Amino acid sequence: MIARQNEAAGAAPARAFVTLSKAAADEKQVASEAAFAATGTGTAMPAASTVSFATTAGAMIIRTGTAGIEVDSLDTAIARVRTLALRVNGFVANTTVQGGRDQLRSASLELKIPSERFDDALAGLSPIGKVESVNVSAEDVGEEYVDIAARVENAHRLEARIIDLLANRTGKLQDVLSVEHELARVREEIERYEGRMRYLKTRASVSTLTIAVHERAPVIVPVAGDGPIFMAFRQAWENFIGVVAGFVASLGILIPLGALVFVAWLGVRRRVVPALRQLARPEPTSTTGASGD
Repeated sequence: MIARQNEAAGAAPARAFVTLSKAAADEKQVASEAAFAATGTGTAMPAASTVSFATTAGAMIIRTGTAGIEVDSLDTAIARVRTLALRVNGFVANTTVQGGRDQLRSASLELKIPSERFDDALAGLSPIGKVESVNVSAEDVGEEYVDIAARVENAHRLEARIIDLLANRTGKLQDVLSVEHELARVREEIERYEGRMRYLKTRASVSTLTIAVHERAPVIVPVAGDGPIFMAFRQAWENFIGVVAGFVASLGILIPLGALVFVAWLGVRRRVVPALRQLARPEPTSTTGASGD
């Protein structure tokens, strides 16, 4: 008798865990049944919880925009963009300024604006400068928000059932630990779903507008070497300088060679030329022989 009672007491937590597993398996079916309530006419009506989710979500749209503006002064344009952000209750999140030698100065400012003031921010771009481009994209996350809200409600329902099992049933330590592990998993899912819902709310309530401004390009860019005629004169001058430099570099060889040639010419002039002149003179005729004949 006592053995049967012990077996029954040990089987109670097992049945409780089987009931918990079945509840987890039927979670999707429970969600679908809770989402609709049948009326007397047979027409399915959405449950009150589903209506509240849809009403809370509303038109959850994440809007993102980019704009390109040409300005006369970059510093003045940056100041005007900051003033625009303050006027629409927003702020400048990121700022990037670029500029250098022979480059047009430009800047990129990322504005975080309340979604209801996004259109006012777009309308305030014209006073900054010449608006060249405006691109706006919208992402509707209302459906995702409603789906996550339904998952959170079902997870809370399952959490309550698990807590009830832990409060009213006793059994083996292993079975209790298994139920607590399942409870921890469900609570982790709830935290993840609620975090995603908070993220979607924040993104939908704050829009992002990135404004890129750059200075106007001058009519004549003061950069040397752009004209073909100037490049031709510059090339001719560089060639002349190259020839002169080559001649100066060759003087180290030409001067010694010139000295050697000059010395050789002097030697030839002093020795060879007189000998050639002496050989070229005619021999004198003998007067004695001529008178004896």
